[in-house]
Amino acid sequence: MGLSNIKKLIPSLQWLSEYSLKFLGHDTIAGITLAAYAIPVSLAYATLAGLPPQYGIYGYLIGGIFYALLGTGKQLAIGPTSAISLIIGTTLISLANGDPQRMVDISSLTALVFAGMSIMAYLLQLNSIINFISETVLLGFKAGAAITIGMTQLPKLLGVAGGGTTFFERLTKLIHQLPDTDFMVLGFGLLAILLIYGGEKFLPGKPVTIIVVALSIIVISFLSPLFSEFRTVGVIPSGLPKIHMPSFNPDDIINVVPLAFACFLLAYIESVSAAKTLAQKNDYEIDPRQELLALGVANLATSFGNGYPVSGGLSQSAVNDEAGAKTPLSLIIASITIAVSLLFLTGLLKNLPTVILASVVLVAIRHLFNIKEFLRLRKVNRFDFVIATLALLSVILFGILHGVVIAALASLILILRIVSSPHVAFLGRIPGTERYTDIKRHPDNETLQGVLLFRVESPLLYFNVSNVYHCVWEKVKSLEPDLKVVVFDLSTSAYIDSSGARLIKRLYLELEARGITLKVAEAHSEVRDILRFEDIEHLLGHVSRRDSVHDIVIHFTNDQ
Repeated sequence: MGLSNIKKLIPSLQWLSEYSLKFLGHDTIAGITLAAYAIPVSLAYATLAGLPPQYGIYGYLIGGIFYALLGTGKQLAIGPTSAISLIIGTTLISLANGDPQRMVDISSLTALVFAGMSIMAYLLQLNSIINFISETVLLGFKAGAAITIGMTQLPKLLGVAGGGTTFFERLTKLIHQLPDTDFMVLGFGLLAILLIYGGEKFLPGKPVTIIVVALSIIVISFLSPLFSEFRTVGVIPSGLPKIHMPSFNPDDIINVVPLAFACFLLAYIESVSAAKTLAQKNDYEIDPRQELLALGVANLATSFGNGYPVSGGLSQSAVNDEAGAKTPLSLIIASITIAVSLLFLTGLLKNLPTVILASVVLVAIRHLFNIKEFLRLRKVNRFDFVIATLALLSVILFGILHGVVIAALASLILILRIVSSPHVAFLGRIPGTERYTDIKRHPDNETLQGVLLFRVESPLLYFNVSNVYHCVWEKVKSLEPDLKVVVFDLSTSAYIDSSGARLIKRLYLELEARGITLKVAEAHSEVRDILRFEDIEHLLGHVSRRDSVHDIVIHFTNDQ
């Protein structure tokens, strides 16, 4: 393997060899800032996943180091995300039967299976899987996840017990518990939300969240009698995570495969989307295939450190970018900062109120619900709006894991429906030119006596040829008995399968029986090959790539 290939496999060798000391200050500040953001957020996300708080921190600590070595996004930050945390939390409850240690083991196993899927996808060059879930589905999914996550955090904000496993169960219980609202907890949480939101808005890139967390710990610690009813995080074990393979039995692997696959798809899509956004801003390119390897190895390492699946996210990456990160060294510095905190500062976190963690999550998820984009889609693309709305409702009604699958399948079904009924354009000549366009869109185009020109604005495939045939045949019947020649413009059908070839043969034979000639024009090379293989070219005469619609029209009119 040559040096260039090694650097492609391990991108850190490339940026380290070109590293400039002038970047060190920027990366150091960004790394410390990212750690200050990551610690409270990962604590909050771990509770969302139903795990002890420290397991969220492990994701940032370990995942960031390995992504920095293998990833191509220079500002992308790797750690737990709100959506994946909620998927883990809602799914593992049934798998672990309420056993906390089983929750930890199975969540780490999920990261391990995720890693296997991601590395396998890298080896098989399946980076195009990002296309299976469109940005529109992701828009609706994020919005649904934001609402679902918000519902899980509102009881903590109100100081009530909450409960329920589905969105509507949680909503019903919350409504019944509203009279028990602890207004001191609520006031504390609302103040935290205001400070965190205001800090993000007016002091972008500054560690406002960690300051709010620190202030809340100080207040609770020194004025504990006044806040005795507040629930806190409690003692967080100090020290670094122990490295070992997740404990599991063979049945666990089968049970977590759907969960791991959902986490993998969402993580890859969100990571690549965030990485592309920041790469475009900072004028460089990412390698989507390499991101599969980087995510896979990051999750593999995280699984051995008791963490659960990690991903790149736009919010934490934006913090890293705005703080001045120039290279992935900022992730390594963030991991070092987090390691120091785990070794020496965990005692300070025991008085952290859970309402503060809820406030952190509630502020973070506002980025998931893009109302402006929903309104834009409603105006410009009803199809995409329906898909996004369906994704949102599916997540709320059926949960995140099932919701995203339902939305993706619905998107594919609707796309197939559109492709199965492609637009058949009947053509007329643009006055004074040799060009032919859709006469329905351009009614001033000239029609030619005895000539029918059409094209199908889609490949000709087995599931759409029937609709194309019926559309064309209805037009043929409407023009009889004056119709003498039909010209099929294949310029917009770059591919046809055997059913498409047989459609052309059927049209030729049925038109010939009525004394009408069928000609094809502007066929692509692959289409010409299929017509030859299907033994249809001899019926049509030689099909040349040089035969334009206008050439055939002129040839026919001159013969008349």
